[in-house]
Amino acid sequence: MRILVTIPHFYNPDGDHQYGSVSPDPKPRIQALTNCISALHHQFGKAQYFGHFAPFSLFYANQCQDATLDLVICTTQGLHVLDKLPISAESYQHHATNAEPMLLGFECQAFLAEHLGKYDYYCFLEDDLIVRDPWLFAKLDWFTALAGSESLLQPNRYELSLTIGDGIQKVYIDGDIDPDFVAQFHPQWEQPEITGEVMQQSISFQKAGNPHAGCYFLNQEQMAYWQQQPHFCDRDTSFVGPLESAATLGILRAFKLYKPARQNANFLEVQHFGNVMMQRLLRAVGMNKLVEEGNPN
Repeated sequence: MRILVTIPHFYNPDGDHQYGSVSPDPKPRIQALTNCISALHHQFGKAQYFGHFAPFSLFYANQCQDATLDLVICTTQGLHVLDKLPISAESYQHHATNAEPMLLGFECQAFLAEHLGKYDYYCFLEDDLIVRDPWLFAKLDWFTALAGSESLLQPNRYELSLTIGDGIQKVYIDGDIDPDFVAQFHPQWEQPEITGEVMQQSISFQKAGNPHAGCYFLNQEQMAYWQQQPHFCDRDTSFVGPLESAATLGILRAFKLYKPARQNANFLEVQHFGNVMMQRLLRAVGMNKLVEEGNPN
C-alpha cells in the first residue's frame, strides 16, 4: 500500500497568539510536529522488526500491512520549526510555498491532486495530530466496502489528561455543532446511521454531528472524485474559519461524512496534542454537571 500524507505547518512567534502556531514559545509546536511525524513512521514505516533471543536476531514484522509512506510538510514564507526538530530531515519532504499561512491546507489539497494516480491513500493531517492506530487504513477499507466510496469515515479526535488517576482521563473534543450550519454545506441524506460487525462486535457509525477532525484519509477513487468537483481547492473559508475550512469544507461538500458513534468512539480515532480543548470543555461543563448517561459505574 502506498500512502501520501500532507501536513500543513506554520510557526510565527510574533503572531496574535490565537493558535498554537503563533505562540511565543516554540517548544510545544516542536513537540507536536515531532510526535505527528514520528507516529506516522512508527505505525506505517517499513523499519519494523520482531526480536528473538535464542539466538539474538531480528526479523521483518507486519508484512501483512506492508506500506510505503511518503510524508510531505507544507510550509510558507520560511515560518516553521523544521530546523529545530529532533528527527532526521530524511523522514519527510519539505514543500515550501508562499501561501497565506491560514490557507496552507489548500496547498496540501493541490499537492495531493498533483500526485493523483501514484498512491492508494491521500491524506491530510494537521501538525498537532498523532495517529496511534496501525490498523487505520484497514478499517477505512472495511468501512468503504460496507458503506460505499461516496461515504467517508472520519476519526474522532481526543485529548488525554496529563495525570493518571485524577478525574477524567480522555475526552473526545469534536462534539456536535449546529446541524443547520452543517446542512448548508451538505444537506441531509438517507441512512444517517450505519452498523457493521467486527470481531463479533457490533460497531455503529453516525452522520458526523461535527464533520471537523483536522484530517482526512481518502482512497484513490475518493481522491479522484473529489478532485473532479468544481469546488475542489477553491479556497472557500466559510466553514468556521480558514483552518477548519481547509481541513473539512471540501470533503464535507463531496462526501457523506460519518464518525464512529459515541458508544464505540475509539474504533477510529486520532490524538490531538496537549489537552487545551479538554480543559476548556471541562471548565465550560463543570465537573459537577457531567452527564452520567452510559456511565459504567
